[in-house]
Amino acid sequence: MPVNSSNGKLQAHELIERLAPSQVSAVVGMLEALLDPVSRAVANAPIDDEPESEAERRSVAESKAWFKRRGGQGIPHESVVAEFHLPSGKTAKRKR
Repeated sequence: MPVNSSNGKLQAHELIERLAPSQVSAVVGMLEALLDPVSRAVANAPIDDEPESEAERRSVAESKAWFKRRGGQGIPHESVVAEFHLPSGKTAKRKR
């Protein structure tokens, strides 16, 4: 049955009233995602169907090999912070 905008919200409210609490939580999450502009933009973004170049394939293979040589471990955050002389999260004052 088609729902027009004037009774659509009413019908939504009625349906929500019939849901179990766990289902309401799921619906709230979905509604928040629908209303969030970033989530909406990601959901509506076109699929990236650009072919992968040979240079990109080599870069991916090199990065996988780098991680394999390091036992699947990346560079620790503390090492990056120290190398670039950045304040650590522990001592830096955060702006609010």
